[in-house]
Amino acid sequence: MTAPFDLPDRLSAKNDPALIARDVAFFATLASSLDRSITELEARLDATRLQPGGSGQETLERDLEIHRLTARLRTLRRFGLDLCLGCVVSSTGEAVYIGRLGMRDPDGNQLLVDWRSPAAEPFFGATHANPMSLTSRRRFRWMRGRITDYWDEVFEGTLQNRAALDDQSAFIASLGSDRSERMRDVLGTIQADQDAIIRAGSRGALVVDGGPGTGKTVVALHRAAYLLYSDPRLGRSRGGALFVGPHQPYLNYVADVLPGLGEEGVETCTLRDLLPEGASAIEERDARVAGLKASSRLIEAIEPAVALYEEPPTVGMSIETPWGDVWLSAAEWAEAFDAREEGTPHNEAREQVLEELVTILSDNFDEPPAQLRRYLLAQEELIGALNKAWPLIEAPYVLGTLWSVPAYLRRCAPWLDEDDVAALQRPEGSPWTVADMPLLDAARQRIGDSHSSARRLRQERARVAERSRRAAVIDDLIAADDGDLKLMSMLRGEDAQNSLDDASVVSSPPPDALAGPFAHIVVDEAQELTDAEWQMLLSRCPSRSFTIVGDRAQARHGFTSTWEAGLALVGFDAISVKSLTINYRTPSEIMDAAAPVIRAAIPDANVPTSIRSSGIPVSHFPLSARDDVLAAWLSAHAEGSAVVIGDPAFTATSRVRSLSPTLAKGLEFDLVVLVSPSRWGGGIEGAVDRYVAMTRATQRLVVLEG
Repeated sequence: MTAPFDLPDRLSAKNDPALIARDVAFFATLASSLDRSITELEARLDATRLQPGGSGQETLERDLEIHRLTARLRTLRRFGLDLCLGCVVSSTGEAVYIGRLGMRDPDGNQLLVDWRSPAAEPFFGATHANPMSLTSRRRFRWMRGRITDYWDEVFEGTLQNRAALDDQSAFIASLGSDRSERMRDVLGTIQADQDAIIRAGSRGALVVDGGPGTGKTVVALHRAAYLLYSDPRLGRSRGGALFVGPHQPYLNYVADVLPGLGEEGVETCTLRDLLPEGASAIEERDARVAGLKASSRLIEAIEPAVALYEEPPTVGMSIETPWGDVWLSAAEWAEAFDAREEGTPHNEAREQVLEELVTILSDNFDEPPAQLRRYLLAQEELIGALNKAWPLIEAPYVLGTLWSVPAYLRRCAPWLDEDDVAALQRPEGSPWTVADMPLLDAARQRIGDSHSSARRLRQERARVAERSRRAAVIDDLIAADDGDLKLMSMLRGEDAQNSLDDASVVSSPPPDALAGPFAHIVVDEAQELTDAEWQMLLSRCPSRSFTIVGDRAQARHGFTSTWEAGLALVGFDAISVKSLTINYRTPSEIMDAAAPVIRAAIPDANVPTSIRSSGIPVSHFPLSARDDVLAAWLSAHAEGSAVVIGDPAFTATSRVRSLSPTLAKGLEFDLVVLVSPSRWGGGIEGAVDRYVAMTRATQRLVVLEG
């Protein structure tokens, strides 16, 4: 085994065998157990894959086991010895090593305690005020599979050798390190205030409120992994978890975090991703229209808009069949329409209406012929009448009609005044806007998928036709059967008919992974969501189990109410708020410059307190200095990342991004260069953009004006 410790010369005192002998012995055992575990997992995975599918439940259980084994195997291969985060020593002298996942040796002895288990809580939560029965804690810093540093914290007594002690914790010491395009692994340095929120229960909505650099995103991601591990109500079989981020660059930035925590089953998306139209949606340019669509009130127009396509015929009709004509009255049409089960989407409910119509018509015969139902399902006159009274429709069509037919909108939203109705109108074929997405989503949920409904009807007709052809063949077989047992007559039985049905006739596409319902939803940068957008998420989580992460001072369009009041208005009923007030990311030099920017617009903004200083003041240069500033920084820093914010003309490179203030939200960079921030606009929106952009920096901030 390669030696786990690779400390630089300046830390030679920490290489003292008296300090690391126990760890060296532990890692030797861990390495052996890792090799054995990987071999065993590979064998179990191969054997599981060879198991027959069996029944539907057996196939599901086999697939879930394959997923579990694959995920664990991938984690073991990815990390190796650096599965271990550190070690705690209790007051009894017992040393417990904490890992990304739990692991035992061949004899069943616990080697690593999963970081999410109750036994690991002191590793993250112990403080000098509350040591949680610990005498000491050691945290490792890993690089390329080797320990490059470690820190000891003593809660009780003293260490004989103080070489491992440091005046800064492992977390503080790592804050100034270079950033990359992906979020750093910070599991080993989670702080007590963050861990308390991560381990909070899943019932109701938990709001994590905090300013820039307080670790809100870290808490959100780790909380998702923790809840899936600790709460059986949130397992994959019960819906699992959805993580919603503000934009795609943010999702790219955090993409490695959850897999690194052993969770690969969490769905991640932006609000745009919830609908196919979201990819091409443009921003709503009219502030009045955006405000109208942001309100959840307008969603109420969807129900009457769809109901107009569910009106039964007011006159009866005669249906011809080979066994006699049947009269279908207007009252019977109404009866069939009332047979829809509550909550069934429009297009699926149409099938329920058709089945009820078939039942009503069949009741006209004392003994309905066996072929009657099949005939009626293919009866063009009946299907044509139903198509007119209860047509298959699509959400874009319904919403597009609301925006292009004023009378339709006035009927469905009578509370709107004439100016509002006129403002909402748009030419037919106009592109969808981001503000349209909640309304489209509500319409889609109320209407359902017209393609799947049509497909099921075609499948039913194909099955009917297939059985008719089969019936003729079976008649010929029975006629030719001269055996005493007349076995061919068994082919007419329903069980035999079902077994002969072609499975391809009833095949269906895979379900929408983002449709829900989910057991828990995590929302980051939640202060930006409109009331209507909240409805998109609430409809996907009936339990109302949410982790809501945000900062009211970073809301571009203002957030004047409290979290409790704002969330209660959109439908939450059990809300608790936890605050993070320590800024771990932004140096005090930058935070001192950023605080007045936001407080000028929002005097009571919750500006966090920075706990470190970089010694680098905020720099101011003319616009012409942009390229020189970047070149000098790149020359002096072989690693790290930079960003230019507010200059669309700047072309990004491998280490220097080019972003708008909005797309920079949630990200962090070593160097941040702001281009003409004084021209970004006034009011709350301009102040928030400047505040957000300034606080992306972890080392240096440069402001260009001129």
